Amino acid sequence: MASNFMKLLVTNDDGYTAPGIRALVAELKKHADVFVVAPVSQQSGISKAITFMRPLTPQAIFDNDSENPEGYTVDGTPADCVKLGIHKLCPFKPDAVISGINEGLNVGINVCHSGTVGGAFTASMFDFKSIAVSVESSDNPDFDTAANLAWPIIERLIQTKFPNRTTLNLNFPDAAIREAQQGRAPEVVSVPVESNPLGYHFQTGTDPKNNNWFWSTNAPAPKPSGWFTDVQAVTQGKVSLSALTYDPNHLEAAAILDEAFVSPAVDGTKG
Repeated sequence: MASNFMKLLVTNDDGYTAPGIRALVAELKKHADVFVVAPVSQQSGISKAITFMRPLTPQAIFDNDSENPEGYTVDGTPADCVKLGIHKLCPFKPDAVISGINEGLNVGINVCHSGTVGGAFTASMFDFKSIAVSVESSDNPDFDTAANLAWPIIERLIQTKFPNRTTLNLNFPDAAIREAQQGRAPEVVSVPVESNPLGYHFQTGTDPKNNNWFWSTNAPAPKPSGWFTDVQAVTQGKVSLSALTYDPNHLEAAAILDEAFVSPAVDGTKG
């Protein structure tokens, strides 16, 4: 490995052999030292789930008969992969963790469910810079073009100082990919994440034993907010870039709790 290169750990939720991660790794290797730790199988929609009721058994993957592995497949989740990569498997301390390229946009409330974003969130919890990258699903997603577009954005984000535990979420709509294929640079916009809910409709049916089943859908689409969000951006063919953070504390609600339930250790008039 070229020690003067930027060092990147790469994961995803579509699996180690998915075309999105292979295209991303191929592009990143032109500019950085890259190590891959990714799930052995599809892990979409699993968010930041971890495996703790059984052991994980990583399998080394070797490239071009090298004595050193290019990475590992893991029989677990993206969060498992990132934790193992950072603390056990990666031969270097990464400058950033990149998750993707996911097949399917991760915008709006989907960031709460996405395994791609979940892997990036996990890295940020350990104070590593992290970037999730996704491309809109289509009949034939052009991951190579997406990876080529992603690199200069990734490089700039890594070189920019952000507060600790920041995760950057990058999404390429199909219209932006087509624009790039025609030699035009698509517009990249910094936008907040749409927080209105979606996907509470279910398809229903019965199985051969007459048991009811319910299959979750992405319908209905979220109601548009009164401001410009990532959902609106990708709908207009723009590349969306959003800053996320994983913080379970609701400071406004905590202030109300402080007033309603004052701890004796805090209230000097008690005890």
